[in-house]
Amino acid sequence: MEGNKGNEGKPVTIYDIAKEANVSAATVSRVLTNSTNVRSDKKERILTLMEKYNYRPNAMARGLVDTRSKTIGIMVADIRNPFYSEAFVACEAAARNYGYTVLLCNSYCDKEQEKILLEKLAEKRVDAVIQMGGRADENCTNREYAEYVNRMIQNIPMLVTGKLDGTDCYRVQIDAAQSMGMVMDYLTGLGHKKIAFLGGLSSDMASAQKEAVYRKKLDELGIVLPLTLYRREGNYDYQTGYGAMNAIFEADECPTAVIAINETTASGVMASVREHGFTIPDDISLVSYDNTFMTEVIMPRLTSVDYDYKEFGERLIRTVMAAIEGKEVPKIQYIRTRLVVRETTGRVREE
Repeated sequence: MEGNKGNEGKPVTIYDIAKEANVSAATVSRVLTNSTNVRSDKKERILTLMEKYNYRPNAMARGLVDTRSKTIGIMVADIRNPFYSEAFVACEAAARNYGYTVLLCNSYCDKEQEKILLEKLAEKRVDAVIQMGGRADENCTNREYAEYVNRMIQNIPMLVTGKLDGTDCYRVQIDAAQSMGMVMDYLTGLGHKKIAFLGGLSSDMASAQKEAVYRKKLDELGIVLPLTLYRREGNYDYQTGYGAMNAIFEADECPTAVIAINETTASGVMASVREHGFTIPDDISLVSYDNTFMTEVIMPRLTSVDYDYKEFGERLIRTVMAAIEGKEVPKIQYIRTRLVVRETTGRVREE
């Protein structure tokens, strides 16, 4: 590299520039390649130092500086959840088309582990990070976590499938409001009015958005339901669906249709319905979310909301690749859904 450092006569390196500017060598590299992913104040400090030392990287050095790891880190809440498994595989396939590999980190729904995992990904020098679930699903963003993410994304672009308020992360979200509107229109079109909504957490962004649309649709139709038909205790698992449906029967409230937050929850609903002597869909229709492999192995086969995982994965990878290359890309994008009708839904039974 050309450029002299004061009177010492030693060539200035990218690491000298980075140290004096109090940034990483990767940030200096991004300035050299005119990346937009550098804060203006940092860019100004780096350019000032380059001019001060008459710094000009030679071609060989520039090639070394621009070397990427060709790896994208993907952090999920729990890979055992079929939704995350499907989404991860779709991302892996899409990344391969760019010559990239993906590195999986699984937080097992332990939000305290997420910062540690991000640190590990940074140590592995990944070129970008995608976070699905965990703190990125929260309605109220954890401030300490957001501050850490803001420091990290100065050097590594990050995308979330939810939101992290107070950060400049890219966001690709499944359109939860559109999906619930579609489900409610479908069920009410079949004559259902007594519709239960089970599973999920009100603290999670997507669940809260679905709840809001569910309630709005009921209000628009003038439908008033007992609170027992809307049960959010639990999580996204079999026990949640089973326990919530049992509680509905114990309250002597029998809905004509149930919306389950995902297919694992739906499997618990189905078990409870069978134990209480009812059948699906003759007595109770059932719609689930996620449309994973489970919809075809559970009997009867589940009607479910689909996200087109192939397109979802490709959109996630396209977005982070654009960010890596310093290209313009929308900060927020939405994935629209469709309903795949199978065997668990039908017209309401005439009294």
